[in-house]
Amino acid sequence: MKLSIIIPVYNSYKILEKLSYEINYYLESILKNDFELIFINDCSTDQSWIVIKKLATKYNFVKGINLEYNVGQHGAIFIGLTKCNGDKIIIMDDDLQHPPSYLLSIYKKLEHCDACYTVYKKRKHVLWKILISYTNNIFSSLIFNKSFNIYLSSLKGINKNVKDNSINFVPDIPFIDSLILKNAEKILNIDIVHQNRLEGTSNYNLKKLFIL
Repeated sequence: MKLSIIIPVYNSYKILEKLSYEINYYLESILKNDFELIFINDCSTDQSWIVIKKLATKYNFVKGINLEYNVGQHGAIFIGLTKCNGDKIIIMDDDLQHPPSYLLSIYKKLEHCDACYTVYKKRKHVLWKILISYTNNIFSSLIFNKSFNIYLSSLKGINKNVKDNSINFVPDIPFIDSLILKNAEKILNIDIVHQNRLEGTSNYNLKKLFIL
């Protein structure tokens, strides 16, 4: 399989139908049926799992994993990595702030690197969230010896070898970016336009984001 898209889901049932449609719209003409979309429902308290099951019936490329308890964003992504089949893997959020129109750009960029991170132009996050993000980038650069130019965004792509090496190590609390930085030799960036969240508000408040 050419591509796997992994999306952790938490209380986003109103967004998932549009998200699936747009992913299919931008990928189907190029990749045909050679991609999969894996939703990992992280013990949502809304109708997210019901919607995921309906989407899996409607689209043959949609798969769902329903977790019995909440493991957090990185834990859910790690589980998705252990279940995906793509030669290339893209990880994205469930809120449509990551435009599906950029998926093919990330996919093609992975022909030339082990991992591809995105840089948000005109970010739609609130100021405190942007400041914490920049602080995290500084600390992660010092801790993981990465370039300051590589921004650890939540929309990113990796090749299968990076995924395989990452899931061979099973941490108690997985931090996906540390696994990628450890196993990717060549990392590139692409610029994307950041969108407003389609519905609702972020599941991360100041305390949760600081802990993360």
